[in-house]
Amino acid sequence: MNPNENGILVIDVVSDVVCPWCFIGKKRIEKAMALRPDIPVTLRFHPYFLNDWIPREGISREDYLTTKFGSVERYAEIAQRVAATAADEGLVYAMDRIGRQPNTTDCHRLILWAGRNGNAPAMKQRLMELYFTEGADLTDRAVLAQAAADCGLDREETLRRLGTDEDVDTVTRQAQAAKEAGIDGVPCFIFGGVLAVSGAQAPDYLAGAMERALEEQRKRAQG
Repeated sequence: MNPNENGILVIDVVSDVVCPWCFIGKKRIEKAMALRPDIPVTLRFHPYFLNDWIPREGISREDYLTTKFGSVERYAEIAQRVAATAADEGLVYAMDRIGRQPNTTDCHRLILWAGRNGNAPAMKQRLMELYFTEGADLTDRAVLAQAAADCGLDREETLRRLGTDEDVDTVTRQAQAAKEAGIDGVPCFIFGGVLAVSGAQAPDYLAGAMERALEEQRKRAQG
């Protein structure tokens, strides 16, 4: 797809379901879009594996935090600041509810499948709410299938597909391509294929990036 097809600014969002800043960043890009209703926008979500070392069956949250941050207590200090930022955006990061750290391959498959019906943003949002707000186990296929059903997919068909390797290679290749392109932090927003912004920046900054991307596209179109 052209990054500005039919006059619509395409914003490619590279992010992971279990990244709290991606949770915040999705809210902020939506606020940015609301600030500039004169700019028609399409969001496209692309997979990223924040923790590609986690096995497909996932691990306990305690083991994860100890491995990555040294201890549960050390992470708690960091998480409190992140949770406060999330709250400022109207989001709930209930860190104490999370009991299992998932591998997100299946989550990205669901987003890919939902995207074929135009429901990728809803699928992405539902998965992040399940993880950050409800503390749901995203390694549980029944949980994933219900989330899919909530976003317009058939529950039983999704359960069947999750039991196969359908699109595992696809999302793995896409996530690897993002890293090979130099994306080493998420969320990363790519505006119209001409401007990249890393991190969950403020809505007004992201809205400005939308405008700058359009201007750059106009310059390039004029030669």
